[in-house]
Amino acid sequence: MGKITVRDAEVADAEILAQAEQETAQTPGFLVSQPYELTTGAFVAFIVDLTQNPRGKYIVATEGEQLVGHALLNPLRIQSLSHVVQLTIVVHPGFTDRGIGHTMLSYLIDWAKKAEGIEKVELFTRANNARAIALYKKLGFVEEGRLAKRVKLLDGAYLDDMLMGLWVAQ
Repeated sequence: MGKITVRDAEVADAEILAQAEQETAQTPGFLVSQPYELTTGAFVAFIVDLTQNPRGKYIVATEGEQLVGHALLNPLRIQSLSHVVQLTIVVHPGFTDRGIGHTMLSYLIDWAKKAEGIEKVELFTRANNARAIALYKKLGFVEEGRLAKRVKLLDGAYLDDMLMGLWVAQ
């Protein structure tokens, strides 16, 4: 295992990010999106949008030249919620259990604490995702609620979504 570094996402990363999420989405419940919903074009648009928004951040984790994870903070656009950003984090298939999620999440928390106008980071995770929940709690997130049967899998089964939050305002 090489050194993990974090850098801003670039439009040139979009295809690899889409492929990684398409593969991740094949495991029921890991992502809410279905693989066919995760297009390169959507990733390009998201990277461009967040790059232009001072309250948004899109990063990738690399090991050498290989992309091994990505994460983002997406600012809520309604004025009364503009102090909140929503976290999405994906460690690419084959690279779990290496501390990549911890590295990316720590980076984004530090960035959010310094960013103008950000006071809270929120996320949704499936309530059965014990590894992710343990990471979030380790870095200070608390459970704020559960949405019963929010995610419906293709086989008809349901998963609860857990809402977690971290207050980062100084």
